[in-house]
Amino acid sequence: MQTEPAVLYLPELLNHLAGGGKADRNQIKFLLSLSHDEEIERLFKTAREVRRKHFGDRVFLYGFLYFSTFCRNNCRFCQYRQANHALSRYRKNESEILAAAREMADTGVHLIDLTMGEDPELFADGDRGFERLADICRKVQQETGLPVMISPGVMPDHALKMLADAGVTWYACYQETHTRSLYNRLRPGQDFDERMLRKRTARKLGMLIEEGLLTGVGESVDDLATSMEMMADLDAHQVRVMTFVPQKGTPMVDVPPSENLKELIIIAVMRLLFPDRLIPASLDVDGLDGLKARLDAGANVITSIVPPQKGLAGVAHNSLDIEDARRTHDSIVPILTSCGLTVAEVGEYRSWIEK
Repeated sequence: MQTEPAVLYLPELLNHLAGGGKADRNQIKFLLSLSHDEEIERLFKTAREVRRKHFGDRVFLYGFLYFSTFCRNNCRFCQYRQANHALSRYRKNESEILAAAREMADTGVHLIDLTMGEDPELFADGDRGFERLADICRKVQQETGLPVMISPGVMPDHALKMLADAGVTWYACYQETHTRSLYNRLRPGQDFDERMLRKRTARKLGMLIEEGLLTGVGESVDDLATSMEMMADLDAHQVRVMTFVPQKGTPMVDVPPSENLKELIIIAVMRLLFPDRLIPASLDVDGLDGLKARLDAGANVITSIVPPQKGLAGVAHNSLDIEDARRTHDSIVPILTSCGLTVAEVGEYRSWIEK
């Protein structure tokens, strides 16, 4: 329970961070632990002010193309885990990927996010599989004129080099937690250090890095503070958080769902700690209905925009708001307007990347 002196301390800390100051671990934990409505709203208001200082009223949009739902891993939280044999899966071919990417580009998104599980078919094919992946990335860029983010899991160094040579702008490979014991429970059989190292390798190859964490999986405030510190050490260009959604066919199906307020607080704290970085508001957890709250917490990227009628899935919710066209540019704009925000020009996003 917070004491009165802690409440009095909050305005001073927020002013310090809004002015470009740094936070120590105890201050990060203090912000993550806020529980009173008035304090939380003050946090959100400061996060919006910091966003405005660095990005004005502009928001970026990411088209999301989950092109293979096969995966060789058994992450305990993910419905696409290898052991979930009840799940209907798909692999999109090149023509399907390019058609969906063109449609996304035509709606005005700023980036195409190509996401897959660690598809055993691709990894088993060695260099030929990685070359095909790099070629698809190259063709998507050529067809759309947009930068590409690739989320392929942990790739060997030479495959990352292929992607960098193909012009891929972003490498996304989420740790989900930076506490080793929790990581080992969430991602059995996957090496913590190897996953971190691949992000550093991709950065050295010239790609921008997106790092992410999952909340509602049994993490403590200490765990969250550790993630913030390691994201800073990684110097990630985009940082994100998503609330865990229990999935059928997984060992964590019976975990009680978390309130999304924790995600909103983490977004706001991220904005204060990483003021000039990109922070997504995902449509994947609560769909369109949860967008305004995430923007009001300081996010400046809208992710998981998925075109209908393409047979494409999401991650946390594989079908939420997709086929009824609620994950589209036109559905998003009225919400942006209500928040005093607007969609950025494509050139503005390119300028941010170049900086």
